[in-house]
Amino acid sequence: MRTVPLRGPSAPTEPDPDYLLSAAAVRERCAIVLSAAEREATAHFRIVPQRLADVARRIAEVTRRRYPDLGVPPHSRWRHFTVGGVDRAALVAPQADRDERARAKIDLAVVSVLLDAGAGAQWRFHETETGQRHARSEGLAVASLRAMERGLFSADPRQPWRADASALAAITPARLGEALQHRPDNALAGIDGRALLLRRLGAVASGSPGFFGREGRLGRLYDHWLPRRAALPAPEILRDLLHAFGAIWPGRLELAGVPLGDCWRHGAVPGDGLVPLHKLSQWLAYSVIEPLREAGFVVTDIDGLTGLAEYRNGGLFIDCGVLELRDPGLAAQVLAPESEPVVEWRALTVALLDRMAPLVRAELGFDAARLPLCGLLEGGSWAAGRELAFARRDDGSPPLTIASDGTLF
Repeated sequence: MRTVPLRGPSAPTEPDPDYLLSAAAVRERCAIVLSAAEREATAHFRIVPQRLADVARRIAEVTRRRYPDLGVPPHSRWRHFTVGGVDRAALVAPQADRDERARAKIDLAVVSVLLDAGAGAQWRFHETETGQRHARSEGLAVASLRAMERGLFSADPRQPWRADASALAAITPARLGEALQHRPDNALAGIDGRALLLRRLGAVASGSPGFFGREGRLGRLYDHWLPRRAALPAPEILRDLLHAFGAIWPGRLELAGVPLGDCWRHGAVPGDGLVPLHKLSQWLAYSVIEPLREAGFVVTDIDGLTGLAEYRNGGLFIDCGVLELRDPGLAAQVLAPESEPVVEWRALTVALLDRMAPLVRAELGFDAARLPLCGLLEGGSWAAGRELAFARRDDGSPPLTIASDGTLF
């Protein structure tokens, strides 16, 4: 992919880039694609709405099984750090005060989430400290935490629990691959793209003191948000993250010189045709909320964020038959992330998660306060999508195959 500025005589009337860098734009543009699908006006998927109730029951059943007391925590990277029954979050900066521990947890959340693109079906991480082996998102979570514990992302050997611009800018595929146990017989998809993303992250952090301080530390976002400790809306967290990290994404669309990140085109959207999805950035927003709350922040409007346009939630809707391919041959192809079938699938996933929320709440007897959207994801839809993928395919792969560069899914 390459950067394509949306300018010139053939370009549509340009929207406000700040709007496209918002959760509201994700929700509104994805709803446009869903509306088109319901009118049979989409090229790649048809909706089978009568199957939504079955999906809601499946999600509710998985939620009851995973959380018998129905105390569903929020969906965030922190759930993955406890895989195998180990409270690894307790390892983070254990001697630090409350503010410094929050900075360290934000350091970890940013790096870990940005490394949390599809690992591939074969890769495993062997955690020497526990003897456990983990794959996919959980494996990447444990691997990134152990890499930070060893100081891979810190410019100060005496303070490993940091992620600093100079250390990130020096990351090579070889160094990252060693930390993540990438080898020919244990290949991690997109290792070059992941290393490039971290180097770009270092460059951005060094040049944005308003977000990251003079030292270019990722955890300085905590200080950026500190004046809003009493009331910090989650959509504002996302907006800040999108502006702070926009330049790290390789080969993405720009508008008036502003990188749009996880934003693509779909013919169902009138005018500019742009559909923002911001999957990793929203995953990151959900993941920094927890350390902020632990440090005394009041984070509001969490349901202002959206569901995540990724392959477990999206796979659930295909595997349960809510989404049907108009061309079954697509399932045998390797699809580019920017291709319209993938954009359509991801947009429909976001909009259908909004559609599912009241149905699942009704199954569980909850209201939105008891089961916010992030609880639905955690309870929930992501786990149900994974379970069904393994039931349908031996390696648990998604129903569609997406070419991964290590920076998107």
